[in-house]
Parts: sequence; structure tokens; C-alpha cells
Amino acid sequence: MLDQLRQIAIFAKTVEYGSFRSAAKALNLSPSVVSHHVALLEERLGTALLYRSTRRLSLTSDGEVLLVSAREMIEAAELGLRTVGDKAGEPSGVLRVTAPAVLAQSEVVDRIAAFATTFPLVQLELDFTDLQRNVVTDGIDVAIRMGWLRDSALMARKLGEIERKVVAAQRYVARHQQPAKPADLEGWNWIEFSQVPLKFEFRRRGHRAVQVRPKSNIQVNDANALCRLACAGAGVAILPDFLVQRALSEGTIHHVLPDWRVDSVGVFAVWPPNAPKGGLTARFVEFVGSAKT
Repeated sequence: MLDQLRQIAIFAKTVEYGSFRSAAKALNLSPSVVSHHVALLEERLGTALLYRSTRRLSLTSDGEVLLVSAREMIEAAELGLRTVGDKAGEPSGVLRVTAPAVLAQSEVVDRIAAFATTFPLVQLELDFTDLQRNVVTDGIDVAIRMGWLRDSALMARKLGEIERKVVAAQRYVARHQQPAKPADLEGWNWIEFSQVPLKFEFRRRGHRAVQVRPKSNIQVNDANALCRLACAGAGVAILPDFLVQRALSEGTIHHVLPDWRVDSVGVFAVWPPNAPKGGLTARFVEFVGSAKT
């Protein structure tokens, strides 16, 4: 059994690194030894796990099935090692994190504060900006992003969602006929947050979703400025709940079509794929992703 476990681990690393030679280098073995272990595993199972060619390796259908279990086995072992190892020393080091400026007023900051309190030896360098930083070239350990992720080679984990409301200043609403349905808003002036495209659906229980694609006459890259513009009567805007709660309670702005809701926006953590599985980046993402505030 121990031999098979070793063979399964070598098989998984071979797939991860894409070749016997690369896996051998990572495992400090010779390519022939790596190939031999994979061949023994295939012989014991009575099936091919890899298609071999001069340029690349690819998984067979049986290989795909085994790879899932192999990765779970390795992750479970690594988790056990980290759990035991954690008792010997507290995490320390520098962690560079970037996030949209608007999240500086959200519960995400509370989660980061809880992480800093739990791991006081970690030095956090926080960058709140609405300019999207390049994780690789800018040396960022974790980037927290809002919206819908584009295809990327980065690792990603969803941290949660932010509810949004369609709002406008009371005096702006008063100048227009009271809307009865989402389509009535298409002719209004819209203020667009450039980080999130102005394309969304209104939803209401018992009704079909209504897609709205209004045109904006103002586009801004700062969510706080977007809120101020809406409060000043410049037009209609879609804003995070946490950003407009006070203005709504004070009556500065009006919740337009309150019986309808718009889709929430996802909040994601992204990080380089070569970050160590048990390193500070992994700890931070796991902590912030599971923290309750």
C-alpha cells in the first residue's frame, strides 16, 4: 500500500509539471525513476493513465478519475503536515494585498483586521485603489477584486457577494415621472462605475427577470465619487448597500424601484498560481474567505 501511495503521488506531480523530466527535477529523482513508478502504477491498475508523446503528456479518462483522488490525498497530507507544523512556529513575513478603494468601507476591512490580530507577526502592506494592479509584475501577493473575473492564469476564490441598490437623489427623482417598471429608467441619466459594466437585470418575485442596458452620461472610476454624484442629483447609479445605507436613512437619496432588486457583485481573491500552498497567501485567503463578521 505504501508503494502505491508513493506511486500515486508521483503520478499527480507528473501531471502537475507536465513531463517526467520536470516532475523528476521537482521531486529530486531521475526521469527514469519517475517514469518507472508511473508504469508500475498503470500495471497494478491494469489501465493506462497517461498518453505519452515526444512533446507532451496527456491524461486518459482513467487518469482523470485517479487524478481527482490523488490531489485530494496530497492536499489532505499537506494539511496534516501544516497543522502539526503550525504548532512549532507562528506565521510571519510580509504580505502585500491590493483591493478596490470602495472596499475600505466594507466588512472586508474587518476581516483583514481580524487576520492581523490573529497573526501579529505578519506585516501587511495594504493598497486600496481603483486602479487594477497587475499581480505578477507589481509583486502583489493577493488582489481582492469586485465584479466578474475574466479568464486568467491566476488562482481565485470567491470571498462573498455585495448587494446593490439603484439610487438617485430625491430632487432628481422628483423631476421625473415615478417609474413603475425597470424599462421606465432607460431614459434617465445614469452614472456608470467604470470597473463594473452598466448591464444588469432587475428581478422581482413572481416576475420574469428584466434586462436593462441604459446609457450613461457620466462615467467615473471611484465608487465614493459615484455616490457623491448620485447624492448631488447628477443621475441614477447602482451602488453597494454598505455605501448608501447612511444616505438612505438620512433621506439624501432615494431607493428607486425598491420592489425590484439587481444582481449582487462577487468579491474575489486572486493570487499567483506558484504561491506555496501552506504559505502566507494561502493562510490569508482562507482566513478572509471564511471569517464571519
